[in-house]
Amino acid sequence: MKFLIFLGSVRESSPPKPVRLGLRVSKACMALMQLYYPQHEVELIDPLDYELGPVFKPEFSYSRSHTPKDLKNLADKIAQADGYIMVSPEYNHSMSPALANLLNHFGSSLFSYKPSAIVTYSAGQWGGARAAVGMRTFLSELGCLPVSAMIHLPRAQEVFDEEGAVIEPSEQKQWNEYLARTMAQLIWWAEGAKSQREDVDPTSIIKVFRRDPSQRNAP
Repeated sequence: MKFLIFLGSVRESSPPKPVRLGLRVSKACMALMQLYYPQHEVELIDPLDYELGPVFKPEFSYSRSHTPKDLKNLADKIAQADGYIMVSPEYNHSMSPALANLLNHFGSSLFSYKPSAIVTYSAGQWGGARAAVGMRTFLSELGCLPVSAMIHLPRAQEVFDEEGAVIEPSEQKQWNEYLARTMAQLIWWAEGAKSQREDVDPTSIIKVFRRDPSQRNAP
């Protein structure tokens, strides 16, 4: 199967130090997935790799022949993926604006009927837990329902080095077990959802929301 790890930060300067703490967390998630599930493909999606433009315009609002190449390529990756790992810091008790902005460029039909995992972090003691509360609603609306086990990483700069490895070797096993609980749920749901999508096309029983908001109107 294929999984995408969405890095939810574009900050390249302090505060806080170290720079791009979210990249360490994302690399840690990728390393654990590769260690426990080497048979699956995992790719990191960094918002700094995409030019989203100064004015918000989602991928699905372009005519197909004029869709920016980067957006089209990422839309294809999202559609082909079987699950998602969403990595976010906390901004004003909410999820990262950078992550929300990136995800909002794509329609829910690309994410639907697949699971996601929530990973939050902070340089302080709370581990971004309050951001995760809003993320559950956000991701459910996208259609990639989050698994129940979430990952919260307080003082992440003291846990992972720049390559995503646990800094204190004696703590490696504990951190692996903590992250693996969430990833195991993600894999389990992804396998089940993939099997069910292959047996029953969900769009054959639930129409895809494609045209305008009136499609959601009650009679």
